[in-house]
Amino acid sequence: MTAEKESRIHSAQEAEPWLTPAQQREWRGLVALLMTLPAALDAQLKRDGGVNSFEYQLLAALGEAPDHRIVLSDLALLAQGSLSRISHAVTRLERAGWVERGSCSVPGARRTEARLTEAGLAKLEELAPGHAREARRLVVDRLTPEQLAALGEAARTIARACAEDGPPECREKIVDC
Repeated sequence: MTAEKESRIHSAQEAEPWLTPAQQREWRGLVALLMTLPAALDAQLKRDGGVNSFEYQLLAALGEAPDHRIVLSDLALLAQGSLSRISHAVTRLERAGWVERGSCSVPGARRTEARLTEAGLAKLEELAPGHAREARRLVVDRLTPEQLAALGEAARTIARACAEDGPPECREKIVDC
C-alpha cells in the first residue's frame, strides 16, 4: 500500500468513525458471511468425515507438503492457529491414526513435525471431493467468474491488512495464497 493511500485511509477513519448506511449494509453482509459459511463448511466435514474445518485444513496442508511433513510451528503459520491449537488438533488427528508426530532437525534446532500417515492421506482423499462440492455449492457456483475473482481479491486484501501486525511469515503466506 502506498503512503498516500495509507494517509487517505487514516484521514478518512479520523474524520468519520461511523459507517455510512451503504457501508453498514455491506459490512453486515460480510459479518453474515463470516458467521454462516464457516459453520456450513464445518457441518459438512463433521457429517461426512468426523473432522472440523480446522482439522481438514491441517490434513490438506500436510497432503500438499513435501513428504507430507511440516514442522508444527510452520503448520501453525499456515493454518493461522496458535501452537496450542495446532497441538490439540494434531493430538486428535493422531488418535484417529491420520497424523504422526516426530522429531526433526533443522539448522540450529530440534523441532517437532507432523507427518500425514497413509490412513490420513486416504481420509483426505475421501473428504476432499465432498468439501469441494460444498465449496462449489455455497460459493463458487453462486457467483459469476467476475464476482468470484473480486471476492478472492477482496479477501486477500483484508487478510493482508489483518496480518500487517503479525510475523513476516504470516504476511508472506497470505500474499502467496
